[in-house]
Amino acid sequence: MDRTVPLALSTAANQPRSAGAVIIGGGIIGVSIAWHLAKSGVKDIVVVERSEMGSGSSAKPLGGVRANFSDPSNIELGRRSLHAFDRFSADFGVDIGLEKVGYLFLARDEAQLSGMTEAVQVQNGMGISSRLVTPEEAHRLNPFIDPGALTGASYSPDDGFVQPTRVVEGYVRAAQELGVTFLNRTQVLDITTSAGQVSSVLTQRGEIATDAVVCCAGAWSAHIGEMVGVSLPIEPVRRLIGFTPDWAEPLPTVPFTLDLTTTMYFHNAGRGLLLGISHHEDPSMCRDYSYEWLEAFREASTVCAPALSETEVTRGWAGLYENTPDRNAVIGQARETAGFFYAAGFSGHGLVQAPAVGELMADLFAGRRSFIDATPFSAERFEEGGAVLKETNII
Repeated sequence: MDRTVPLALSTAANQPRSAGAVIIGGGIIGVSIAWHLAKSGVKDIVVVERSEMGSGSSAKPLGGVRANFSDPSNIELGRRSLHAFDRFSADFGVDIGLEKVGYLFLARDEAQLSGMTEAVQVQNGMGISSRLVTPEEAHRLNPFIDPGALTGASYSPDDGFVQPTRVVEGYVRAAQELGVTFLNRTQVLDITTSAGQVSSVLTQRGEIATDAVVCCAGAWSAHIGEMVGVSLPIEPVRRLIGFTPDWAEPLPTVPFTLDLTTTMYFHNAGRGLLLGISHHEDPSMCRDYSYEWLEAFREASTVCAPALSETEVTRGWAGLYENTPDRNAVIGQARETAGFFYAAGFSGHGLVQAPAVGELMADLFAGRRSFIDATPFSAERFEEGGAVLKETNII
């Protein structure tokens, strides 16, 4: 069996010798930022990706999109991104498979319901059409749910899911039309600085002179930050999902449903269901597929979705979450090294926030005021005495 892998560039003729900005990471965050920077007038942008564009966590077959967070900044990132996904087909000529099935978050105790109530109030104040629902209405929205297990739920009908690979495809194509160079199969080996300023990026293909780097390397971002002495406290954690066989009878269309107690979630996928759970995993770069998660899912489903407690899966996907200590992204510009920007650590919400983060980074890059203050997302918040972001609606 031939186990060799292709190493030659297939997305560009060669590696440029200089760049107006080098974006490290060709996932959904990196390609969104590339397009937004190019659209705002930045020239000679180079995106460096160690594998293929969108081949990491952005290769997940289906990904949720939502604005039903509890923190106002996260809500706004989700809200603006939902608008972008709504327009994506018209703006980029790519069908991203947007399905607005809604999100249904399940509360199983009074504390969760209280937090859910506060989150919905904040969401409504920002124009999000979410609402609290009774256990009985949650069952009507999703017949798999046992209403007896719930104290209540929240429902956000404008949320749903898309095909992440199609989003990546749309951004890449549009960015290329604006002159962005994409380098696949290219690994960043080092970043050089001079007098506290980024000066170049070194890859196995040579050196790219630049005074600006944007780190969007997902689970690899901490290593990239170390190259310039910037602490990005991000840990890689494996996450797995599975797809059930096609059901003999048509399934009801159900919301993207998540149990806050266990993080068990599921939604429609073709004629079957997509299943997942954020079960305990030690930090690692492992992306092999295994089945511990399925036992955790089955155990969790016995309480609030018993019909799924013995469900089989016929195919699956494994990838990496890029978790920060407070499970919120780090977005900003390094204090220690001029010209080093970062957008990483999304802890499972990269796709959810990618369009708005691209817009935000373009504003940060240009030094202009943006639609939100990015300061709360700075990696410096994890320094001693810093204020971490508090987000309750985390998957």
